Amino acid sequence: MTLASPLVCVIDDDQGFRDSLSWMVRAAGYRVSVYATAEHYLSVQQRPEAACLVVDMRMPGMSGLELQQQLLRRQEKTPLIFVTAHGDIAMAVRAMKHGAFDFVEKPFKGKALLTLIEKAARAGAPHPTKSAQRRAATERIATLSAREHEVLAGILSGKTNKAIAADLGLSHKTVEYHRSRMMEKLGAGSVAELVQLVIRTPSMFPGEQ
Repeated sequence: MTLASPLVCVIDDDQGFRDSLSWMVRAAGYRVSVYATAEHYLSVQQRPEAACLVVDMRMPGMSGLELQQQLLRRQEKTPLIFVTAHGDIAMAVRAMKHGAFDFVEKPFKGKALLTLIEKAARAGAPHPTKSAQRRAATERIATLSAREHEVLAGILSGKTNKAIAADLGLSHKTVEYHRSRMMEKLGAGSVAELVQLVIRTPSMFPGEQ
């Protein structure tokens, strides 16, 4: 590893998580700076340019979303990768709509996060073919049935399959079936991929605007 290696900033209040993530990212060839709070990160003067920030969505004091808003006000455009817990999907969608690079859900595989970091580190323009992506996403979403749209809305609100089933008056297995069919139609292998796709079609997005 050399000083020319891309820098990754990890912002998380859990010291054990910071330590393990730092070790993993350094082992992949990156430099790492760690911060226990968003306030600490913002207080550092003349921060070195980072390839990306890996930020916990929920932290004591300033949250990850609030940090994102502060960076937007300062016109700092370092790619943000959010780390979310189950039930934070609605928050992650909001972050993506405000320009976050991507997000991963806990627990996650290290390889998945490293892949996102690699993409962020080399992304001068994260969406070079936005119009083409938007058209493709719109076409995929148009293939969903009314019930699949309802399940999609539930997922993007952060609801579990059980909660969606209760809302729609369906069995848990029926919701699982519709969810599987919906994910297959959209070509999404994870909730993060699902959000990425829906973000490209704001006119059809079932969540808050």
